[in-house]
Amino acid sequence: MAHLACVGSEHINGVARLHTELLKSDVLHDFYELWPEKFMNVTNGVTPRRWLAVSNPEQTELMISKIGQDWIGDLDQISQLERYAEDSAFRAEWRNVQYAVKVRLTQYIADTTGIAVDPKSMFDAQVKRIHEYKRQHLNVLYILTQYHRLKKNPRLEIAARTFLFGGKAAPGYFMAKLIIKLITSVAEVINSDPEVNQQLKVVFLPDYNVTFGQLVYPAADLSEQISTAAEG
Repeated sequence: MAHLACVGSEHINGVARLHTELLKSDVLHDFYELWPEKFMNVTNGVTPRRWLAVSNPEQTELMISKIGQDWIGDLDQISQLERYAEDSAFRAEWRNVQYAVKVRLTQYIADTTGIAVDPKSMFDAQVKRIHEYKRQHLNVLYILTQYHRLKKNPRLEIAARTFLFGGKAAPGYFMAKLIIKLITSVAEVINSDPEVNQQLKVVFLPDYNVTFGQLVYPAADLSEQISTAAEG
């Protein structure tokens, strides 16, 4: 079917540049040699209207106060913020806004899961569809590595970190359901261990949807993008 689509289509979009290069060099190499002009990449991207203006009004207000509001319709203009990179007052305002957003998510986590997390910790988020190629299990292996490092050396100095997971598994996808089970089991062990739970917390947030995403994404200090390169 993919081959027929290549023959009949005017363009072949690899979405990300990396994936487009993989199509050219490997997956659809023969078609690339025939029609190199068809291959292109247009990244999905996000809309600043929803994911900043609506989801994060505090940060939006701060940005508008510095560079105006034209960036809402033309995200390239956000580069104007670079001139404030060394402005200590602006950085302090930015941190205060980020902290307020994290406090809001902290309350949501407490209300929905009963887990108390520290808004001053790093919020490390991997919130997306649960799938083997998304490699949530790789993230869990890193968490377990940090857990055992702390158990071996309780005085180890690492930044306090809250790992946030969310997403849904297809009803018939047994392995994805096992990944969710793995995450929740690891969370139960770590969150109940007084030797480490001031430095590590793991939270799986149920019933993911866009409204929930509007709470999580603005509050994330780090967004995990560790899918296998050939899959997306």
